[in-house]
Amino acid sequence: MQRLFTYAATVLLLSCSAVAFAEDELFVAKPFSTGWTGGIEGPACDAEGNVYAVNFGASGTIGRATPDGKTEDWITLPNKSVGNGIVFDKAGLMYVADYANHNVLQIDPKTKEVKVFAHEDTMHQPNDVAIGPDGTIYASDPDWGNGKGQIWRAEKDGKMTLLVKDLGTSNGVEVSPDGKTLYVNESMQRNVWAIPLNEDGTAGEKKLLKQFEDHGFDGMRCDVDGNLYITRYGKGTVAVLSPAGEVIREIDVLGKSPSNLCFGGPDGRTVYVTEVEKLQLVSFRTDKPGQAWKVWQEAKK
Repeated sequence: MQRLFTYAATVLLLSCSAVAFAEDELFVAKPFSTGWTGGIEGPACDAEGNVYAVNFGASGTIGRATPDGKTEDWITLPNKSVGNGIVFDKAGLMYVADYANHNVLQIDPKTKEVKVFAHEDTMHQPNDVAIGPDGTIYASDPDWGNGKGQIWRAEKDGKMTLLVKDLGTSNGVEVSPDGKTLYVNESMQRNVWAIPLNEDGTAGEKKLLKQFEDHGFDGMRCDVDGNLYITRYGKGTVAVLSPAGEVIREIDVLGKSPSNLCFGGPDGRTVYVTEVEKLQLVSFRTDKPGQAWKVWQEAKK
């Protein structure tokens, strides 16, 4: 009887381990939630693991998906604003690039109050946003018609300062975990640039990190080791690029048009990707947590 019990327990343990391994299969995308519009973009996770993305039920909305994939139309932006990129700060406030009105909006998730945090008439459009360890917000500003772009820095008081000019179609933007490097990709030119961030808030000379031979780019985010996860629009993959500019791998995301991504989940190792072709969020597991998740953990201390 004891041998039978031991054998049964061993089989059960191995079975549970196999299930856990299957559920934690790395770099394999799975559908997460549907019902989004063709403007699905800019995902970001809050401290509870909810995923927010723009243009859920209609243009100008922000949808929310719970960790188990249930979705809702969370908020409609006022004044005909239309969102794109989203980030959260350490206090839990949400910042949204409002390309329709040349704003960076600030939203308090607890009250859903929407404020204009920063505005700049001379911007082409704030497209994607990133936030540094010190809370500074950076916004990409592509000029699609002329194949050009630039980067703005939003000061703590909401003032917008032109940080980098004379770029190609600047789209995805991200800050390295140590806050010393700003990464920018150019969708049409297919370049990924690394730009030093000086202590006085200015930017140094850009360095070409990687040029791809084909397809476009959109959003990108860093893991805790500084690897860049970049959506490859048109190819249907997320490329993982090391800080040295080496392509570590590419992950198929179940549709040819991934627009942006974020890290979340209980351990920060789930990547959520907004995919335009099939109007859905997809997710895959990684071996490293995202930098944004690490910030949430530090904020809880």
